[in-house]
Amino acid sequence: MRAVWLRAFGGPEVLVPGPAPDPVPGPGQVLIDVAHANITFVETQLRSGRPGPFRVTPPLIPGNGVGGVIAAVGPDVDPALTGRRVVSATGGSGGYAERAAVDASAPFEVPAGLALDAAVALLADGRTATMLVEAVGVRPGDRVLVEAAAGGVGSLLVQLAAQAGARVIGVAGGPRKVELLPALGADLAVDYRAPEWAEQIREAVGGVDVVLDGVGGEVARTAFELLAPGGRMVSFGLASGEWSPVSAEAATARQVTLVRPDVPPAQLRAYTDRALADAAAGRLRPLIGQRFPLERAADAHAAIEARATVGKTLLDVS
Repeated sequence: MRAVWLRAFGGPEVLVPGPAPDPVPGPGQVLIDVAHANITFVETQLRSGRPGPFRVTPPLIPGNGVGGVIAAVGPDVDPALTGRRVVSATGGSGGYAERAAVDASAPFEVPAGLALDAAVALLADGRTATMLVEAVGVRPGDRVLVEAAAGGVGSLLVQLAAQAGARVIGVAGGPRKVELLPALGADLAVDYRAPEWAEQIREAVGGVDVVLDGVGGEVARTAFELLAPGGRMVSFGLASGEWSPVSAEAATARQVTLVRPDVPPAQLRAYTDRALADAAAGRLRPLIGQRFPLERAADAHAAIEARATVGKTLLDVS
């Protein structure tokens, strides 16, 4: 089968297309014919050799999220699963390929009426966004600041917060990204690369009640200073290259709660199911900003690292 290999840590150029043996589903596994592979920012870090949520050791086929059709099942797995449209995590590797064998309990069936590429775009980001909005307790009337609001998770957070009745302030880097935010539900769209961007927000809404931090670094610190007493802040990304520097002591001093979700696996699955159902019902729309053929995985990683992408980036495999 066709695949993309990571044979050594390094820049995007270390992702090299090449043949790979066809996986065979073992006991308790299913084989997915992959149509689309999900790319996350974390995968670009793992490729470079930086620490991440799990360890990878080259050589391997990277990729932790796929969507396609179950083509075969292993021993003792219900053959009725064959032919179902599914999205699935892969366990940390094996996603940048034409086929992937995964545990039979891993896939989510794609609801009728939801396109497979949209389901793949929601696999990780939809779960994360749904979890964050619930964890931070967005309420009607809250002033909610969403950082990296034109990204995969951020674009979903804007929609969910708006649907919860919040006044949404979308913050993104660059005019192209900022222009996308009103259509997603942002009441105010601000470019954090502009001087005095925080003052624009303060003049418009006075302060904020919730910060959903997807950038980290100085942007997170500045957003934290906009929080009113009783506010809540949760971090979900580090587009700046570093996590939020806000300490628990600083939060306590300003009467702000730093929310750190601790969610069991069963609840994470429930969040994924909810995101897929919401999308099928038209309540949630993933923003697929760019797509690359499988063989151009290196270009996809380079675009993400150059901050040249909006929304979700997908690899089209078949």
